[in-house]
Amino acid sequence: MLQSILIVRLGAMGDILHSLPGAASLKHSFPAARITWVVEPKWVPLLRGNGFIDRFVLFRRNEPGTWKRTREELRADRYDLAVDFQGLAKSALIAHLAGPERIAGFGTGVVRERAAGLFYSSRIGSDAVHVVDQALDLAAGAGASNLVRAFPLPPGEPEGRLPDVPFALASPLAGWASKQWPLEYYQELAQLLRTRLDMPLVLNGAPGAVPVVPGMERHESGIPGLIDATRRAALVIGVDSGPLHLAAALNKSGAAIFGPTDPVRNGPYGGDFQVFRTSGVRTTHRRGSMIDPSMRAITPLQVFAALEARVRCHA
Repeated sequence: MLQSILIVRLGAMGDILHSLPGAASLKHSFPAARITWVVEPKWVPLLRGNGFIDRFVLFRRNEPGTWKRTREELRADRYDLAVDFQGLAKSALIAHLAGPERIAGFGTGVVRERAAGLFYSSRIGSDAVHVVDQALDLAAGAGASNLVRAFPLPPGEPEGRLPDVPFALASPLAGWASKQWPLEYYQELAQLLRTRLDMPLVLNGAPGAVPVVPGMERHESGIPGLIDATRRAALVIGVDSGPLHLAAALNKSGAAIFGPTDPVRNGPYGGDFQVFRTSGVRTTHRRGSMIDPSMRAITPLQVFAALEARVRCHA
């Protein structure tokens, strides 16, 4: 029986959310085990207080002495098993530094960096397409027998001002500019929502990063504020970025707009979202610096129709 399990998934928001079902499955399968998660500090609000993580080890990647400090903190405990949900040489090395009896990671075809496999004692393959299902396969290969897809998330904390009427929420920024939807399209969508559904559209983002767009309210927040705003939103409009995957995990409804990345692999896992992607688009994971033409091909009127249908359905 496993007594102590180490999970390595340093970031980012969407990737952590996609790993949570696998991590929760390990806790459900080994309820007496103590779960430690190695994560970058900025993402802890996604994980704190969910009931199945007992301890955090913070990996401060840009600070001097990070590797030495992380090793010392990890070695303060003993681990029967470490599971690397990230699949990078860096994350696999962190698992190795903890000195567990066994390290489980993805096998060929799924692992992101082949060098990571050098640290694994168990290389677990997966035929699954979606990254959540791949994480569940990894958990099963590591020993989890009770696989779960639902998991708790923190309640969040109010930050800033939000409308006191039903509103739609959008987080327009993404890690790659090529995955973003044009800001002027949000402006058109806001007008449609306001005139036809009497619903404001709120743009969320980190402090100082929310663009100013006429006709839309701005909501600046950290992760706790984003969680709270997402819980309160009537509809969510998202691109392939963390806030969309948060909304899906919270079982929200809305529209998901995809272009260069494939929603079959990275799409919303949960909730009620209409996924838009222009047919014939070439899938690429190159970090484009300009909005991809396939994102521009999806019109505000198309997105509004999906949102209107969900308002009427859920009403």
